[in-house]
This record gives sequence, C-alpha cells and structure tokens, in this order.
Amino acid sequence: MLRALTIVILAAWLSLSLNTKGLTAENSSKAQNGRTVPVTILSIIPSQAEPGSSVTLYGSGFNDNLRAFLGNTEVTARVMGPRQLVFQIPALSPGLYALYIRRGDGMTSKVYNFSVIPLKPVVDGLSPDRVLACAEGQDREVEIIGSNFQERSRVLFDGAIVKSRNLSPEAISVAVPKVAGGLHNIQVKNPGDALSSVMALFIDSMPEITSVSRGEESVNYYNLIIEGKNFQTTSVVLVDGKRLSASSPNMYERERVVFKDCTTLVYERHPYDTAPKSFTVQVLNADGQESSVVQVTAP
Repeated sequence: MLRALTIVILAAWLSLSLNTKGLTAENSSKAQNGRTVPVTILSIIPSQAEPGSSVTLYGSGFNDNLRAFLGNTEVTARVMGPRQLVFQIPALSPGLYALYIRRGDGMTSKVYNFSVIPLKPVVDGLSPDRVLACAEGQDREVEIIGSNFQERSRVLFDGAIVKSRNLSPEAISVAVPKVAGGLHNIQVKNPGDALSSVMALFIDSMPEITSVSRGEESVNYYNLIIEGKNFQTTSVVLVDGKRLSASSPNMYERERVVFKDCTTLVYERHPYDTAPKSFTVQVLNADGQESSVVQVTAP
C-alpha cells in the first residue's frame, strides 16, 4: 500500500512539472488556473519621440501575437519577452496619438497619449566653412551637410531666415548674405520649429596683398597693381606711412589709389626719378583690419 501511495505522489509531481514547463511566451497570457491575464502597459520609454526613434513598452500579458498602434496606424512591434515590447515610430506628422496594444485574442490594453515630436534636423558640417567677404555669386554658396532635411526646411543665418535651396534630405545650399567678417551661426529649421544645432561659418574679411607689380606707364607716373583679397572701396593704402584713399582722394596730392574690385587696387605713383627705390605698401580696411606690410622696389 505504501508503494502504491508513492507511485501516486510521483505521478502527480511529474504532471505538475510538465504543466509548469509548458508555460511559454506564447501562452503566458493564460494563468495556471485558466483565467486570461489582461494586457497591461506599465511604462512607456520614452514618453515622446520623433519619427525613426525606438520606443519600449513594459507591462504584462504580452505574447508573440501582439499588435501595437499609434492612432489608426499599426506600427511594427517586436516582443522581447512576456513583459517587454519594442517598436519604431513611423513617418508620422507631429502631434498627440493614442497608443495601445492588442493581443491576438482580441484583448486590448488601456489607451495612453503619446507625443510624436517634430523630426529634428541634424547638421554635420559646412562646405566650405569659410567664405571671403568680397566673394560674389557661386563663391558665396555654402552647402549644409547633414540629415533629416525636408522640402519645407529653412536655413537660419544668425537667427534670420535666408534664401536657400533644398538639394536632398542630406544637403541644403545657401547663399551667404553680405555681412561683417567673423564667425556667424547657421541652423536648419524643420516644420514644427525643430531646430538643428548651431554650426559656425567664418567670413574672412582680412585684407591680404598677394602681389605688387608694375602696370601701365604714363609721361610722369606709372601704375602699381596691388593684387590680393578683401579690398574695399574705403580701403586705405599706406605707402611708407603715407595714407592714400580710394574713397576720398586728396585733390592736392598727385598720387592716388583707384579701387578696381575687391581683389585689385591701382596705385598711381609719381616718382622723383627713374632710379629704383625701396618702399613699403600696406592695405588698411575701415573696420581696422590690415594686411601684412609688403616691401617693394620700384622707381
């Protein structure tokens, strides 16, 4: 009789063990007593995000036959276990959406509000990141390189919207306005006021002399051609310390400077004799920036 009792107990233990092992992620929505476990969302991380971001739900009653929804849009979800689910936000417009999950048996979780925030543009760099102050036309074009750019994206230059051309979701071309030299801020703004981080653009306004050469000759003077960059109509040329201005020439001085463009100044020099003489030339701009001093040998 003792032996028969032992066999009964052993059989019961084996049956309980097999039933316990049979509970998997697929049937975890059923309790051992046969009652259905409700689908419950306990936490949503993060509680708001932009399209393309991953969202993790923690809760209970999950199984492999779950579907997740944002409003009327079903999102692709991956069940990571009986208590965790992950999905990616599709390309939805910014706004508030009803978030819930539905199990294969028809049971639906409580509905929660989820905010889809505007897609934030990303700026990785500028090409080029330095522009000459006197540059014109295409030489003032800068390409903004990044991601998440949209057809209605706009470019902010020092906080103000400037003319731009959208090339692709990864590139925008912008015409740099005529501004003072130095560092300036560039940002991309997407619809919904999503702003990228600030990228710095340097406007190079420092005058520079690259060469000084003799040009056209007249009876009592000849031209010295000063070539370089960032010359202005108000630039002053110092010749051995004597100031000559293109904007306001001295009517009592025979020598003068003629502004051709931002790369060329013409110095009309009246020598005392034809013997070569050594002298210095320097260009000063109205904003206080000055070129290096260049040594010249000429009559």
